[in-house]
Amino acid sequence: MGGLALIRHGRTAGNLRGAYVGRSDEPLCAQGRQEILSRCREGCYPPAARVYCTPLRRTAETAGLIYPGLRPLVVDGLRECDFGEYEGKTYEELKDRPGYRQWLESGGHAAFPGGEGRAAFCKRCREAFVRLVEREPPQEDVALVLHGGVIMALMEAFALPQKDFYDWQLRNGEGYLLRFEPRLWREARKLELIGKLQGRDAV
Repeated sequence: MGGLALIRHGRTAGNLRGAYVGRSDEPLCAQGRQEILSRCREGCYPPAARVYCTPLRRTAETAGLIYPGLRPLVVDGLRECDFGEYEGKTYEELKDRPGYRQWLESGGHAAFPGGEGRAAFCKRCREAFVRLVEREPPQEDVALVLHGGVIMALMEAFALPQKDFYDWQLRNGEGYLLRFEPRLWREARKLELIGKLQGRDAV
């Protein structure tokens, strides 16, 4: 059996502002790069035989910093949610919009204007993950460098113990380590949570 590390990418300028960063192809900011390198020096991340990322630069750059000897394999279906009209905007910029208030009151389930709803987003991510795992069952250790919302969608669907979507939130650069056991996956499509990946600066 192998292990799967689900790692959230490092910080971008939009992350520093607290903006909704989905389809925007932001690179890591200088602070984000330094934080990832610091975690690497602390031994935060496990070794991997293969690494996957999304089409967006922030995941590819993070994967290159953590696993410089591996070429990331791109999985389009694991890209971040499309925030539509709210893309690149912060809570302070949106809080007085009726549509945004309705989205908050829905618990985040409603679709973003011009973007994705949570159900469609989670379905896309989960189907892409299942295709990846069933095409290449991880007999060796594998790392996936992803977006925060994507990790939340995958953990809610596949992780044991089971928790709700928002219970799986991570800070940039953090992650989860899971164990792939073929029988458990075959019978229940579940992965066992081993631990959380975080640096010494975590609170």
